Amino acid sequence: MNINSKIMPEIAEIILNSTPAAIAEIHGSSEYPDIVGSTAFYPGEEGVLVVTAVTGLPVPESECDGTVHALHIHNGSECSGNAADPFANAGEHYNPNNCPHPQHAGDLPPIFANHGSAWNAVLTDRFGIDDILGKTVIIHSSYDDFQTQPSGNSGAKIACGVIRPM
Repeated sequence: MNINSKIMPEIAEIILNSTPAAIAEIHGSSEYPDIVGSTAFYPGEEGVLVVTAVTGLPVPESECDGTVHALHIHNGSECSGNAADPFANAGEHYNPNNCPHPQHAGDLPPIFANHGSAWNAVLTDRFGIDDILGKTVIIHSSYDDFQTQPSGNSGAKIACGVIRPM
């Protein structure tokens, strides 16, 4: 059995017929109040399926401007902060094994906005549901370059949600 014949039906089954084990309700900062969405976490045999759906992302002025946003799990437990960083208390990238970026457990693929909306799903074995409960999901203003240490030069934190059990 190849991996596609095993994983693809499991992913479809999870998305169509399961309730997530945890969810982060995402809200934008005061500068980005229109951003709303969620990241849901579904346990599976091959890992955790992470599904993000969000609207209200900044719409670029031209086709070549930023429509790609970094998506990370951070180790903090609050979506609060200060004037300079409204989500400063979300902490740094979730990185229990002290790996270099982009091998942090909380490093996820970017989201690609389409007229301000985005949806993506990724299957990961970097963490279990219990490992991330109470942590935060962050959407950044820019894409992750997957090189710059420690967090990929991904720009300001523009949206946040705390991961809660269902």
